[in-house]
Amino acid sequence: MNNRSPWFWLFLTPVILGLGIVVVIPFIYGFIFSFTDWNGLTATQFTGLKNYIQLFHEDEFMHSIWFTVKFAFVTVILLNILGLLLALLVTRNIKSNHMLRTVFFMPNLIGGLILGFIWQFVFVNVFNNIGDILGIEALQGWLSTTTTGFWGLVILTVWQMAGYIMIIYIAYLENIPKELIEAAKIDGASSFQRFKTVTFPLVAPAFTVSMFLTLSMAFKIYDQNLSLTNGGPYNSTQMVAMEIVRTAFSDNQMAYAQAKAVIFFLMVAVIALTQVYYNKKREVDL
Repeated sequence: MNNRSPWFWLFLTPVILGLGIVVVIPFIYGFIFSFTDWNGLTATQFTGLKNYIQLFHEDEFMHSIWFTVKFAFVTVILLNILGLLLALLVTRNIKSNHMLRTVFFMPNLIGGLILGFIWQFVFVNVFNNIGDILGIEALQGWLSTTTTGFWGLVILTVWQMAGYIMIIYIAYLENIPKELIEAAKIDGASSFQRFKTVTFPLVAPAFTVSMFLTLSMAFKIYDQNLSLTNGGPYNSTQMVAMEIVRTAFSDNQMAYAQAKAVIFFLMVAVIALTQVYYNKKREVDL
């Protein structure tokens, strides 16, 4: 570090200042205000742990946490499985593999709000019409129940992010030495055996990266939740991010919302870091 050129620190200074002003300082102030009765403008009284004690007794907040955890669990599994399968498909020697990469990645370029409204039209109108024509009741009334709203959010998120996760797996798959694959073929290993003993261990670092990204994304999702279900019916599909925003800006309880945000941050940090630790450990074992 001592051998760094002054130009290094000169170019790094704006980034450090931006990070400090936009992220670090607001985080510290927010943590302090969570122990007060802050209303967005002033904090007149120190309330101690009152906000934190209250949020653990709030059924709506606890339900949003449980709903978000279930959503993250299902979404992370499906995204990584589908992302890996798509990566295996487009790294095969087929003529259309470059076009397929573009097609699979394109949904990630569309904003979450727009995607939410698009899929809302699909679930509400298209599904209803197909259900009427074919007489399938399960396709009617989508997004009107907690269960269908949950799976609607899962489908939207997986469709949007699968192409992005695919790119991560492609980067690792294309760096696998072809000599190892050829040697496994010569030894008579089947496709599944080659994947299990050669490919999978060598792409293990990709799981660490993609699982960290998908976990953090799944927990922080807001715009898709807002445009697809808006938390309905009766706030039963409301995720933590939306619940915090509503507490702050609809109920005007800024300090209470900040306390929820602190708990949410700690929860996501612990889960994400634990996942990284165990995945790194698995990489060594492989």
